[in-house]
Formats: sequence, structure tokens, C-alpha cells
Amino acid sequence: MTAAAVQLDAVVVGAGFGGMYALHKLREQGLRVRVLEAGADVGGTWYWNRYPGARCDVPSVEYSYSFSKELQEEWDWTEIMAAQPEILRYANHVADRFGLRKDIVFDTRVSAAHYDDASGRWQIETEAGGSFVSRFLLLATGCLSEPNTPPIEGADQFAGPVYHTGRWPHEGVDFSGLRVGIIGTGSSGVQAIPVIAEAAEHLTVFQRTPNYTLPAGNRPLSRDQLQRAKARYETIRRAERRSQGGFIFGFGGNAFIAPTERLLETTEEQREAAMDADGFASLRRYLDIALDPEANELACEMYRELVRRQVRDPDTAEKLSPRGYPIGCKRPVIDTGYLDTFNRDNVTLVDLRRGGIERIVPTGIETSQGTFEIDALVYATGFDAMTGTILRIDIRGRDGESLREAWEAGPCSYLGLQVHGFPNLFTITGPGSPSVLTNMIISIEQHVDWISECIAYMDANQLSRVEPEADAQRAWVEHVNEVAKGTMLTAPTCQSWYLGANIPGKPRIFMPYVGGVGQYREICDDVSSDGYRGFRLR
Repeated sequence: MTAAAVQLDAVVVGAGFGGMYALHKLREQGLRVRVLEAGADVGGTWYWNRYPGARCDVPSVEYSYSFSKELQEEWDWTEIMAAQPEILRYANHVADRFGLRKDIVFDTRVSAAHYDDASGRWQIETEAGGSFVSRFLLLATGCLSEPNTPPIEGADQFAGPVYHTGRWPHEGVDFSGLRVGIIGTGSSGVQAIPVIAEAAEHLTVFQRTPNYTLPAGNRPLSRDQLQRAKARYETIRRAERRSQGGFIFGFGGNAFIAPTERLLETTEEQREAAMDADGFASLRRYLDIALDPEANELACEMYRELVRRQVRDPDTAEKLSPRGYPIGCKRPVIDTGYLDTFNRDNVTLVDLRRGGIERIVPTGIETSQGTFEIDALVYATGFDAMTGTILRIDIRGRDGESLREAWEAGPCSYLGLQVHGFPNLFTITGPGSPSVLTNMIISIEQHVDWISECIAYMDANQLSRVEPEADAQRAWVEHVNEVAKGTMLTAPTCQSWYLGANIPGKPRIFMPYVGGVGQYREICDDVSSDGYRGFRLR
């Protein structure tokens, strides 16, 4: 560490919604804080993910900060579920309103963070050679930040332009007159495919696994709806914090129907009537789909029937019909015109279950079903979720222990907030917290508030270090796994990024906490009110 190292109380890695709020909160407490951000501006996932059709799947009046009443009052959302450009404008507005940029170092990627036990400080290095020394290190790196590009033979031989939805060019892409191939039909693929199909001469979709998707029913947010939301914000926020997922969908589209019935108690006629009345949204009616495998398979067949009703070509409908894994084991996908896209004459669906990709050649993609010529290639292949961006950094704790080695068998933490052996290191919405199963901003605010209160408690009591006890961490990991048992999220046939199954060689362990926002908040509050039970403070 050089003499030129910047001395700080806290370093925050990432200037998305987590990092911005952490900066605002800790700065209010009088701490010297810097945010280190790899991008050229704020916004996090909404800065990087600019692919066509990118949109939030939580109603915009709920996917927003609650810490400032004035901010809630002054910002006007235009749609039920906002698109990426509007969310990025919101992030920029927050940065401007609270003067955040003066304490953010942009175009700066952290390469290493080593804890010095003698001084009780984190020594942080950047790829550009910058050095920082800090009492606390907060990782606001985001759960879906490290793009995943699967290794395919010949990928570097493709002659045309190649894009990844998670690193989309900021100037946009014009696909007019081009034959485009897209690999992947997860959330980003489902959003991008309808928009790309409208522009491209021809779009070939390479589908690895068909997804269960529900129409968003998105629409403009009327002035009356917006004013009613603002008038009820206090009630909305209170309900969000007690809820399972951190949202109440008070202004959601028709995909959001509160479950009140049990599917196994319905007749075939009743199910037909529900599908006739509500289409895909009818699947939201039933409580037992999430926990009962028999009910879930019945819902899966309802879904496949609805696909057959909407997609004209029977063979294409079958290709789009998921089989072999339950509804609810993967991230729910909310779409706008996705299935209708496959009724277009300029769209071809290649079901890789019938023969996979063998190699990429300069002019296209070879599969065991044949060769498909394309001019441009898009990877919609997701992320190394939850841990990818964290483990990209060389993080070393007490006695030089590597976090990568500590997490070799899967991520372990206490409350998703801290890791044993790594004092004064906090993860915002890290593995072991509700995070990706929730409205992220509600979870971010809860985490940052808890962390800031912990630091304030330490300063008030002249404490310099905090880290979880090994037994408390072990018990929490066991609790996370126990709560997930019996849900569709951990079904034996489920291969989701919640489990790391999309990354070859990654340990297969369920990473988020299923207990819900309300229960998790109560647990965290109980821990802190009991003198930070399970943490060692010294």
C-alpha cells in the first residue's frame, strides 16, 4: 500500500441503487465515504442493461426509494412497469438531487481488497492503480452484474457483430435488414426478442430451455393512479416491508392476481373457465402451485394449453412448452408480446432440446439440426448470479484467507450481510438474504439501514471490528437451506441460476433466502436489538 492511498471510513463498491443509498446514508452519519464504480455513471444494472425491451418487472411506484418523502412526491413515473431509460433517468435524478457524484469515482474497477489485521483496515486496489484504506468495505456489486457467455466452439470466429444483453452498446443497435441470431430465452431474451423481431429482416431464436412466462399487462400510468399512489405511499411502504416479496402490486398489470384458491380443489370446467377469463394470469389464482408437486404439474399443463391457444403452429407451440421442471423453480418472467412473436413470418425458433449447438462459424451457427446463417449474434445468456462480481475481486480477510476459497463449496454468510473471517466487510443484498426473490430497492434500503445502524452502534461504543461468529453463520446457512426445502425453487429437476446451475463448475447451492422480506426484517431487527447476537464486536 502506497503513501498516496486515500484514507476513508467506508468504501462502497458499485454505484447502483445499493451503492447510491449507502453513500447517502453513511455520509449523513458524518463518515468519509467513496464509491468506486466500474461504469462511467450511476445506475448499476440499469446503466449496463440497455438491450431492446429492457424493463422492470415490479410496478414503478414500488420499485423506487422510500427514504425521502420529497423524492417520492416529486418524481412522476409514466408507466405501470418502467422501461430501462426511465429507470436510468430516475437514478440520475437521485444522484443529482442528493449530490452523490462528488463522492463517486467512475471508470474504476476494484481488483483487490485485503484486510490488514494489525490496523483493522481494508486495503483496496483498483485496476488502474488507485489505492484506498478504509475501516469498512461495503459490496454493492449487484446480484446480476457479471455477464455469462457460455463457451461455444468457434465463438471467436464469427464474422459479424456480437452483443450481450448485459453489456449493450449505449448508442443502441440498428438491426434493420439483418439476419439476427439470439441465444437464450431467460428474462432478458424474453424482453428483447419481440423488439428485435420488429426490426430485423429475420430473427432466429436458439432456445436452450423454454420458459414459463406471464404477460405483463403493462400500460401507461395515469395521472389519477400516480396521485393515488403518492397519497398512499406511507401505507404502501408499510405493507411492502411486511410482505413476502417487498411489493404489493397495488398498481400492477393483469399478470398480478392475488392467489386465493387451491388448484387441486377445482374441476376441469372451473379451470377452463379461469383460462377463458384470465388467460395466463389465471395461474396466479392458486395457492398450492408453489408447494404441491401435483398442483404444480396441473398448472404446467394449463400453461401448455394456453401456449397452444396462442401460438398458431402446433410444432412451434410444443417447442415453447416447458417440460420436466416445475413452475416457480426459476425466476418468474413477465413478458410483452413474447409468444405472439413466434406467429411472425420472420421468426424461427430452434429448440436446442432437439439437437444442440455444435459450433459457431463465421457466417452463423451450426447445430445438429442444421446450420443457420446470421449477420449478427446476441447472447441473452444471463449472469454469474449472486457471487460472480464479488468473486471477481481478490478479497482476502484475516490471515490472508481468500473469499474465493472460503466460498469454494458455495457462499456462506450470516444474514447475507457478513462473512466469518472477513471483519468489517458487508454485502448489500448478498447470498443468504432475500435479495433476488424480492423488490430489490426495498431489500437494499433494509440492508443499508441495518449496516449504517451497526456502524453507528460501533462508533458510539468505541468498537472497531465486527464479524459473524462461525456457529451463527453455520446456523444461518442451515436455516436458509431448510426454509427452501419443499418449495419448487429447490425441486430436483430445477436447474436455475438461483442454484448456480447456469455456470459450469459452480457449486450447486440455493443462494437467496426464501423466508420473505417481512420475516427477514424481523430476524435482523431481533439480532441487532439483542446486542448484535451472532456477531463478534471488539
